[in-house]
Formats: sequence, structure tokens, C-alpha cells
Amino acid sequence: MGQARSALKDGRHDEAVQIAASSCKHFDGMMQFERKYEDREFSNIEDIDVVLDYAPLLFHSQVLDDLESLLKSQRRIDRDASDDLAGDLSKARTRMWEAYRLWNYIEQSGECRQDELQTALGGSQDKWRSIAESWEKIGLIRRTSERGSYRLSFSTRIDDETIAKCPACGAVIQQLKYKLLEDVVCPKCRTKGTFVFLSRTPGASN
Repeated sequence: MGQARSALKDGRHDEAVQIAASSCKHFDGMMQFERKYEDREFSNIEDIDVVLDYAPLLFHSQVLDDLESLLKSQRRIDRDASDDLAGDLSKARTRMWEAYRLWNYIEQSGECRQDELQTALGGSQDKWRSIAESWEKIGLIRRTSERGSYRLSFSTRIDDETIAKCPACGAVIQQLKYKLLEDVVCPKCRTKGTFVFLSRTPGASN
């Protein structure tokens, strides 16, 4: 979790989700140990909070699928946590599809006003504002102040090329950004997973 916190602090949100998700398989054993020997009660699990907060905004559907499988196979995790993890996961899935709708709307419009989202997309204005503000913090969109509201636009072109690293073997590939929003098969190790975006230039060594 310390690594995930560090990644979030540095603005590496995608990497933080991957780190937090990779720890999920240890939750049941950790919770049983700490309940027995340290008399600890769990109001929440911080790693799961990271997954539920950021995976929907980054469209990591497989991460949510894996968490759902874990909660079904190790039911003690949800039972022993005071939070309703299954319910929170359902809300995260809903938020991901809402994020998809907003992303597509901005992409089709080029840019749009935040105060017009409820009219354009329906639902609650607070919901669309929350997603937009979260994306701004992550660095995916710009919110430019305009006549009492904000104009939303992508901070980077989703069809630009970028470089990303395989989470399994560390191989670096160059690919269009939008193709990396879903799981990719690594050309080196053939593992399918969510590649981590890198900020360094193409051609740099692994």
C-alpha cells in the first residue's frame, strides 16, 4: 500500500491501481491474521479503496472483474469488512460506464461546457462534475474557467502515440493511447494485461 500511496502522490494513478490490485490475493490471509493476533477490525481496506476510486475512471474493467471474482471466492473479505464491498464494486462499475459516456461525449464534441452535461447526458449534474474534477486531478482533461462554469477538453489527444510498459515482463511498446485503455497482449511474453503509461521518450532502454 505504501507503493500505491507513493504512486498516487507522484500522479502515477494507473500504476497505483495496478499495485493495489496485485495485493488483492493477500487480503483474506492478512485480515484473518490481524483479527486473530492484533484484534483488529476492518472498516475498509485501503488497497480496495484505491481500486474502486480509480479503476472506473481509467476504464480498468478487468481489474474490477478480478476484484469481483476475489470477493465471490473469498467471501470472508466482504463479510469481515464493515464496508459493503460488493455494493461499492457495483457502484464502481456504474461509475465506469458513466465515465465512458462522458469520455465519448467530450471526444465527439471536441470540447464542452461542464454546466451543460446534465442536459446532454441526463442524470445528476453532481455526478458529471465529480468525474470531470477527478479526471482533471489525474491529468486527463483540462477544465478552463468560462462564464461561471468550466469548458472541458482533453489534455492530451487520445489518438496520439505513447509508450507503455508490460506489467508482467517490463517490455516497452509504442502504441496509440486509446488502444491502451483496454488490456493488451504483450508482444514479448504474450501476457494479456493493462500496460502502464510511461513519460519517457520512445527508444529509451527498459
